[in-house]
Parts: sequence; structure tokens; C-alpha cells
Amino acid sequence: MKHYFFAVDLGATSGRTILGTLADGHLEQEELTRFPNHLIETGGHFYWDIYALYFEMIKGLQMVGKRGIDITSIGIDTWGVDFVFIGDDGAILRNPMAYRDPHTFGRMEEYFEKVVDRKTVYDITGIQFMNFNSLFQLYAMQQAGNSAMKHCSKILFVPDALSWMLTGEAVCEYTIASTSQMLDPRTGDLSEKLIKSVGLTRGHFGRMVQPGTQIGVLTQEVQKMTGLGPVPVIAVAGHDTGAAVAAVPAKDQNFAYLSSGTWSLMGIEAPQAIINERSYELNFTNEGGIEGTTRFLKNICGMWLYERCRKEWPEEVQRLSHPELQGSAMQVEAFRSIINPDDPAFANPPSMIEAIQSYCRQTGQPVPETPAQICRCIFDSLALRYRQVFGWLKEFKASMGEPSSAGEPSSAGIQVLHIIGGGSLNKYLNQFTADALGIEVLAGPQECTAIGNMMLQAKAAGAVNDVWQMRRIIADSVEMVPYHPQGDEAAWAAAYEKYLKVTNQ
Repeated sequence: MKHYFFAVDLGATSGRTILGTLADGHLEQEELTRFPNHLIETGGHFYWDIYALYFEMIKGLQMVGKRGIDITSIGIDTWGVDFVFIGDDGAILRNPMAYRDPHTFGRMEEYFEKVVDRKTVYDITGIQFMNFNSLFQLYAMQQAGNSAMKHCSKILFVPDALSWMLTGEAVCEYTIASTSQMLDPRTGDLSEKLIKSVGLTRGHFGRMVQPGTQIGVLTQEVQKMTGLGPVPVIAVAGHDTGAAVAAVPAKDQNFAYLSSGTWSLMGIEAPQAIINERSYELNFTNEGGIEGTTRFLKNICGMWLYERCRKEWPEEVQRLSHPELQGSAMQVEAFRSIINPDDPAFANPPSMIEAIQSYCRQTGQPVPETPAQICRCIFDSLALRYRQVFGWLKEFKASMGEPSSAGEPSSAGIQVLHIIGGGSLNKYLNQFTADALGIEVLAGPQECTAIGNMMLQAKAAGAVNDVWQMRRIIADSVEMVPYHPQGDEAAWAAAYEKYLKVTNQ
């Protein structure tokens, strides 16, 4: 039987709609539309245009309607933390404020000092601290007397708000709610203590639903606009990273993943949240996963370093392709200069090149001057940071003792690292990662978020039974490129010792 799934995949800079076809255990994708997701600056704040995103969704659905395709369902995934206020009359009170807005600067520390202390918040949520998490956004709005917050009836996270616009049904999907720093993974619901701390109640949020739950069907209004019938809308993993991890083509539970792009997310799939002194000390996060799992991971500054430097280099360097520029970096001395990619100096400096050079100068290392030297410094340093975080993951994995996918005890630990996302195409960094970690690396798929979205729709439709069948289909439908350790093990070990010394760890 052939199934058609409509996926809406929205990132912080762009979005797209995709038609997925599942037949005979094979998934195919067709991109229908691609569009920018603009930040709107007005009145001293930054907003997302929720109506523009809705328009693009409808546009994609109209294309499907005109082609006469009988789609099985619709699923939406987006970036995390942001939300929409809905009034008593069912109207959107204001475009949602963007997490990039500076109104949260300093508010997180103020919240810890005046409302709930830092350790208590982590003990409740197990979420790493970022000033733009929903909890701190809501606190900042409360302190500013935000009129939309004062008069709202419902607060819906962005994917839930778009699903509500299609169906009229208000839900709170688990994976997206977990990014808010208000979800208690032990209870599986939002924390009354944290909600109350910003002047809200549980009633302000929709009913909690797990990935794969049907939210509702298209309203009569949307049916008329698109030419479609009462198509079900599914709460897939609404958080894009949750959808991406669902698409990791692993064969069993003995894997770690690296969602590689501007930012790198390295983690494991755990049967329950890992919240203890060690995870607090290392600032690991516990985000909602599929089928009751937890995405236990750490954010690492990824290709942001390279992307920022590339924009600063002379025009003749910028004209080089990525393989050309990165290939030149392979010709210069390895481990000459090393940085900690997650040092605050690299968060958003006026000049990334100067920030890297200053770091090396202050730590008594040779200062990288040429684009090739700077690129090599970044790639070496990222691989060494991955080695460090991977070591911590192995430590946490060893303490879990969870059953394997077959239900039998597993002591194999982590046997493979799956690299997914756009960074899975970076062959040099992929090889460095295999060398640094001393483990097999499988790169791909690149478009993992949309794939996870569609396969969770397939599960809701009964076309697949569970995540492991999903992953087998994905493995059979995409190309994975293997990387095995080929570098000098002793050289990488010495470089790691240098990394620890340079970064004071």
C-alpha cells in the first residue's frame, strides 16, 4: 500500500514543505516549496511572522490538492522554545517574539536570584541553561508587563500553534514542550511550580500529547482553501531535533548521534532522563524523545565558527568551494593551534577571526594567520571537543544499563556514531571525528528532520510498528557514508592532552 505524507519543516532561517511517499518499505521525498523565514524587527523587538508561515503551509497543501494526491496526514516540526499567545476569542494576539530578541538578556540570572534558584530549576527539568528558553522569555515578558501575555487564554509552542491554525485543536506536544525549561520529565507534564513562577497556570497550555498522536483534521475553512478533505494532522516530534534523532538509521541502541550543522548536538537516546550532580556539572540537557525516550545531549558550537570566518575572508577566498578551502586546510600542520569551540569568546564576536587569533595568543600558541590555518584550527578543535563530549556520553551510557532493542541486556556501550544533518556532507570533519573518537562513524542522512517527521506520520497511520522499523526503512532508503579511524592514534591522544591543557580542563 502506498502512503503520502505532507511534512512542514521550519528552521529559524528558512522552511519547506515536502511530500513523502512510502511504498514497499522505501521512502521517497519531493520538495514542494522552499521559503525564507524572516525575522521582523519593530517596536524594539524581533518577531516571527506566523501568518507568513501559515500562508506557505497552505500554499504547499494547495499544490497537493491541485495534483489530486490523497495524502494520509500532515506533520509540522520547527525550532524550539518560541510560542504564540491566543486570546479568549480564538485570535492570535500578536506575532510570536523570537528567541533572538535581547529582552531576555540578564533575565535568567535575575530569575534565579529572585524567583527559583538555578539548581532547583535543573533538578525539575534537566534542561541546560540558555537565556532564551521559554521560561526566561515568559519571565521577561511578565516583568515588562507584556499585554499579549496578560490577556492570553492559551500559549502554544510554534508547531502546536500552526497545527491549531489548521485544525482548531490546542495541544502541547511533548518534544517541543521539553525545550521550554518548564517540563518535568519525571511526570511527563509541565511543572506547576515553574508555570506558577511566571504567573501562569497549567490551563494556559494545551493538553500534553506524545509524538504520533492525531491532533485533529483540517477545518472546513482549510479544506475549502486547499481542495483537500478532512486530512488528519499529526503531532510528530514537533521539535526539529527530536524529528532528526527519530530518523537516525541505527540498527540498535548502542549508538550516539551528532546532529551536525551551524551547531552540533551530540547525544544518546536514554530510556529516561538523566538528572544528577554530574549532568548538572557538565550542563547536559534532557529533551523529550519518541516512544518515551529522552534525548540526552550537549550543545556544541559547530560550523558557526567556520561560517563566520568564511564571511570575513577576502572575496577570492570566499569564491573557493568548501571542498577547495577545506582541502587546503588539510595541507597545513595539524594541531598547531587549538581552541575550545564553546568558549564564550566565540558566541558572537565582532570578528571571529580576531577572536580565534586572540584565544591562541592568550594561551601561548602559534597564531593562525591564513584561511587554511584557521580552518584547520577549527576542524582540529571541533574533533577534539567531540572526543571530550563523547567520553562523557560513554560514562553516562555505562551507568544506564538499559536493554537493547531486542529487549536483552546490553553491555556493548556505544559502538557507532551517526552524523546527521548538513554537516554529514563534511568529509574532512567526519574523518577527523572518527580518528579522534576511535570509533566507526556513519554519515547521513542530510535531510533527517523531514524524514523523521514523515516516518512518525507513518507510525501514526499504522504503516510502521515502532521506531526500529522506522529506522530500518530509513537505512534502506538513504545512503550512509562510513568513516573508520585512519589517523595516528598516538598523535590524536597527544593532541587531546594539549586540548585539555589549553582549555584548562
